Amino acid sequence: MAKVVISEHDKEVLQRFLNENRPAELVNTYLFFIENKFNLQPVLYPKEKKIFQSAEDAVKSLEGEGKLWHEAEITVTFSNLSVNDQTTKIYICPFSGKVFGDNTHPNPQDAIYDWVSKCPENTERQGGLRVKRFYISEDPEVIKSYAAKTKPKEAVKKVVYSSVMSGKLFNSKAGVIEDFKKNYLKSLTLVEVQNQNRFEIEEHFLALLQKQLVEDKIAAFVEALAEFPEFAPYVERWIE
Repeated sequence: MAKVVISEHDKEVLQRFLNENRPAELVNTYLFFIENKFNLQPVLYPKEKKIFQSAEDAVKSLEGEGKLWHEAEITVTFSNLSVNDQTTKIYICPFSGKVFGDNTHPNPQDAIYDWVSKCPENTERQGGLRVKRFYISEDPEVIKSYAAKTKPKEAVKKVVYSSVMSGKLFNSKAGVIEDFKKNYLKSLTLVEVQNQNRFEIEEHFLALLQKQLVEDKIAAFVEALAEFPEFAPYVERWIE
């Protein structure tokens, strides 16, 4: 049987867990222990009903499958009347670069709908009508691209990144990833992961759990705790 080492830090967090979760079951206590030991930070991606070992693992998996972001090219036109330092959200025409700001137009979403339906550079048709396709961005770096600080310049092309989840534009992949972590993932404890039966656990994370959740390792954990008097009442109850 492999020996389990309980450090002083482990003792402190385990005592806190046991005090806050009375009566704590053995398996739940062991799951809490390995969650801290391996610094596991499970997350649920509700859209695909899938649990990952960490937000970074979720990003890596979805990025590899092309499900996180798409490259997009926008036309940037400069107009101090459309975007300024107080603008926090913009609506962009992908055909002409025309932009409406949330603080510079009373109804920017209505305005962009109206604009793309008449934009002479919009050659996309559906049912004979111009498609009403446009971009939205709340990324400060994208917004800053449209704020002319000097005299208006000629329009330029710019590569940005479109979130697969929201369709919003970001200046960089890092912006898409940060938005994804913040708005599309839900943190879980290992106990919650173990107790659920509605979601799929990512295969590498599942393999790690199966490797740790074996009788010998749980028994070694109990044996290690038994060496400390403060854990004696819990060990005795679990053994009984």
